Amino acid sequence: MDFIRMKISLSVLLFFHVWLCRAFNDVSTIPFNKGFSHLFGDGNILHANDDNSLQLHLNQNTGSGFKSSDLYNHGFFSAKIKLPSDYTAGIVVAFYTTNQDVFKKTHDELDFEFLGNIRGKAWRFQTNMYGNGSTHRGREERYTLWFDPSKEFHRYSILWTNKNIIFYIDDVPIREIVRNDAMGGDYPSKPMGLYATIWDASDWATSGGKYKTNYKYAPFIAEFTDLVLNGCAMDPLEQVVNPSLCDEKDVELQNADFSRITSRQRMAMKRFRAKYMYYSYCYDSLRYSVPPPECEIDPVEQQRFKETGRLKFINKHHGHRHPKKSRSEVLDARNYGNEDEE
Repeated sequence: MDFIRMKISLSVLLFFHVWLCRAFNDVSTIPFNKGFSHLFGDGNILHANDDNSLQLHLNQNTGSGFKSSDLYNHGFFSAKIKLPSDYTAGIVVAFYTTNQDVFKKTHDELDFEFLGNIRGKAWRFQTNMYGNGSTHRGREERYTLWFDPSKEFHRYSILWTNKNIIFYIDDVPIREIVRNDAMGGDYPSKPMGLYATIWDASDWATSGGKYKTNYKYAPFIAEFTDLVLNGCAMDPLEQVVNPSLCDEKDVELQNADFSRITSRQRMAMKRFRAKYMYYSYCYDSLRYSVPPPECEIDPVEQQRFKETGRLKFINKHHGHRHPKKSRSEVLDARNYGNEDEE
């Protein structure tokens, strides 16, 4: 019966994938040399001849990463990604927007972080948001996937406007954050660039650091293709921004199909969250006695979680796991259950 339910769930998500793909038809990709540069680990970055694809490698010497050449005052950021295969414990592949290089103490950030796994276990990942350096108020949600992300490419996207933030997997929205006045500076508001990295996070990434990176399986390779930078580009050295310069592009973003979640899309998102989300900060009452202002508490969803924000029941689709530290979390931040259960 569980197998049948899983097949039905996958069929529904695949249906929505086919239906929703129309929302991404008008998104143009950009060659690497037109919009990106190396961040670190130059020798561990391999480019395809067509300049539309590249690999990030991690070995015992270093990881690697790239970043957009410009910052963007809002935008739609996307890539097709294939994660490393086999034993990948301790590894983190991150796809995110940030301005930490410019605003050292008041940076903004939006994250996809894929957390390495041991052979035979499902890949896990988290999404997160920081605004104005609010790293002590992490807003993590953690999930598993309905597919093996190391077998083929899937598209991961971040939409950021002055009204909302949406995280997508392929064409299915998995999380939306709607801006409201009570959030204040916690909503990202300064220009950000797009980054992608692979690195060794053995101290926390897999089962709270129980499983370390094993370089017998190196190099670990994350592949990226069909990169998208759709936003109002700003000079990275221009720290004071005139928002009116990007008004036209902001309107264009807000009117794009991917900026609006239809009733069918919302149903797909609800199904994903019911099947694959295993932690939400909004339901972690030990961490936040009052949920942060952007949290929209779903009574049905809330019943599934304990006061720790984790699922009440273990099942083979979600797992019953504890949250991890985010990559950019400050060192002295509180540890909210940083160890996964098996």
